[in-house]
Amino acid sequence: MTQVDGNLLQVQISQTWPMPLHGNFTCSSGQMLALVGPSGAGKTSMLRMLAGLLQPAQARVSVGGEIWCDTSLGIHMRTQQRQVGLVFQNYALMPHMNATENVALAMLHLPRNIRLKQSQDWLERMGLNKAQQQRKPAQLSGGQQQRVALARALAREPKLLLMDEPFSAVDQMSRRGLYGLIADLRRDLQMPIVLVTHDLNEARQLADKLVVMDAGQVLQEGTPAHIYRSPRNARVADLVGIPNRFHGRWLGAGGPYVLPPGLAWLEWLPTADASSGLPLVVSDKGRLKTAGQAVTWVIQSDGLEANPSSAQDHLADMQSVLLNAQVTGLRSLGEISLATLQLQALHPCPLQLTLSGAHRQQLQLGQSVTVRLDCRWIHVMPVRS
Repeated sequence: MTQVDGNLLQVQISQTWPMPLHGNFTCSSGQMLALVGPSGAGKTSMLRMLAGLLQPAQARVSVGGEIWCDTSLGIHMRTQQRQVGLVFQNYALMPHMNATENVALAMLHLPRNIRLKQSQDWLERMGLNKAQQQRKPAQLSGGQQQRVALARALAREPKLLLMDEPFSAVDQMSRRGLYGLIADLRRDLQMPIVLVTHDLNEARQLADKLVVMDAGQVLQEGTPAHIYRSPRNARVADLVGIPNRFHGRWLGAGGPYVLPPGLAWLEWLPTADASSGLPLVVSDKGRLKTAGQAVTWVIQSDGLEANPSSAQDHLADMQSVLLNAQVTGLRSLGEISLATLQLQALHPCPLQLTLSGAHRQQLQLGQSVTVRLDCRWIHVMPVRS
């Protein structure tokens, strides 16, 4: 028997005025969805529409089966009528009130003694001690103020939690603590959570689902792993920061020799206008029909291996390619390293690898390496005019 999600957020919007917003997405109870995209993509406008702060021209928003907005039926619940918690970038705390009193503002419908007790309980869950609970916002750090703002939002017992760039004004150490707090809270909070962020690493760490937006349009919705493995188009690949994106020509069956069903030829071109390149055997999903059409393609670092230990074993695998390269860039990012490799056979086509473990210590700038490219990780996209 299928379990019904009692707090499912469903969004459908299509408007061109006063600002373009188009797309559909859903978010389940206990799930965090991150709206990502460049400045001006419409992320905050979408969040304001969910909160009831922006009345859309044509949209339908429901949470747990309750319709918050349906322009076709003339329904538009005001913000005060929606059970929604809001967390802003600038905290929006009352400067003359202490932390406990700020949280209590979300529960004015309760008697004062109960408000204060529940405020203290929420602040304890946020990691603030009794002394910090009595301090005014100016006496708290940025991370502590954001914990107060989060406690206030949750004290409303919302059906939907909305967070607009909540960590951007917080230092990196406090931000990591807030990430852990959100991760712990999500196990107990049975509500959809929508996060607006410009930080892709933040979105990958926190979100179960990404909604990629550009110019007011939802371009793709899916898990971070799915979008990074299979971006819908080159623009999505750019927006989510996939570094290994290249030009190509789709050859289909018309390559050097006939391939088994489910496989096809892709010619890797060093530049968009190159006349020839390197043929690769890739998976054929049946979506590309025209031989010779221009494509772009991406490959995650998972499909790349520097100095494979058993290179000879891969030679019999038609979807594995061994390439000679030189290390032209090497940066340590703590527990991982980012390596840039320049291929000898294709110029300019730098590859970027994310390396972890002890073997990353063996690479040095200027070193010659062999790169194994696993074509199963290649995702091909047609070039749209």
